[in-house]
Amino acid sequence: MSSSTPVDVLVLAASNGENLKLAERFADEARKLGSNAEVLDLTLLDLPLYRPKAEKNGNPADLARLQERLMAAPHWVICAPEYNGSIPPVFSNAVAWLSVQGDDFRALFNGRPIAMATFSGGGGMELLLSLRIQLTHLGAQVVGRQLLSNFAKPAKDDSIQDVLRRLMQMQPLELGA
Repeated sequence: MSSSTPVDVLVLAASNGENLKLAERFADEARKLGSNAEVLDLTLLDLPLYRPKAEKNGNPADLARLQERLMAAPHWVICAPEYNGSIPPVFSNAVAWLSVQGDDFRALFNGRPIAMATFSGGGGMELLLSLRIQLTHLGAQVVGRQLLSNFAKPAKDDSIQDVLRRLMQMQPLELGA
């Protein structure tokens, strides 16, 4: 993060292809709506495959930075492709690493407004359903409208703006201590 202005919207890209392009579009549209938005490409993080034995080697350096950026942004958009009818490994791996940090990793998700979008070569709906289940389980406030796009049905700017407006109207919940 190069500026001292807090990020209102952090857009997570769970691939470095079409979903990274979609994430950039979300960040651009958020800026047009007056938000300070950044894209975080999860594929650039050096997070080895999570497994319990890996914890014994200490935490990867990128993990603390990831956790810090997630905590600092009150609103997230997740742009991810569908992998084998579900969530892409890079996202699942990041969540797995985050889940073993501190006493309550759910504080990252609990009450946080999150929007979902996909550019998928396949259907994409299984990803959105799986991601909604996971995020809801972790306590997030998932925006009701989601964006599903592909080469035959590209995302429209007005659809991206609508998802962002819905997201920005939501505030992180203040949950009891």
